[in-house]
Amino acid sequence: MRTSILAIALTLPLGFLSVPAAAQFNENLDVPYVPSPQEVVDAMLKLAGVKSSDTVIDLGCGDGRIVVTAVKKFGAARAIGYDLDPDRIKEANDNAKENGVSAKVKFVEKNLFDAEIKEANVITLYLLPGVNEKLKPRLLKELKPGTRIVSHSFSMGDWQPVKQEDIGGRRIYLWIVGK
Repeated sequence: MRTSILAIALTLPLGFLSVPAAAQFNENLDVPYVPSPQEVVDAMLKLAGVKSSDTVIDLGCGDGRIVVTAVKKFGAARAIGYDLDPDRIKEANDNAKENGVSAKVKFVEKNLFDAEIKEANVITLYLLPGVNEKLKPRLLKELKPGTRIVSHSFSMGDWQPVKQEDIGGRRIYLWIVGK
């Protein structure tokens, strides 16, 4: 029996319709892999005010571009990326090696909800709204006051950002723990 495209589309969650075509889906992951454009990565790290004393943690790091950029371009002391997908972790490590920053970065194959985040001065996210909402209580509980959190595209529900910007038609948000 043939299934129509309309019948399949009607069974998909509405959020699926807003995911870019470049998304790579894996049914075992909370979030599809969709790389942030480099201009958005740069803007996120600039909005967070990343500096040489910072430890940046990227939850759902994908190919590692945020982690690598934080160290290479913004001079972060170190950066850590967490991702459940072993293919992304391999890609991230290759990216770090290619960019000469392997000594200052680490990629960990681990669920973002189990990631060690307490040492972060900056947390970066490109997750889905429901995942951000689920993660928010942990961020507020475990992060030090003053820790900056930046998100590409998705807010944190009723937690109002300190600042938001549009970069090439994409929104980025900044929150500061304790503010």
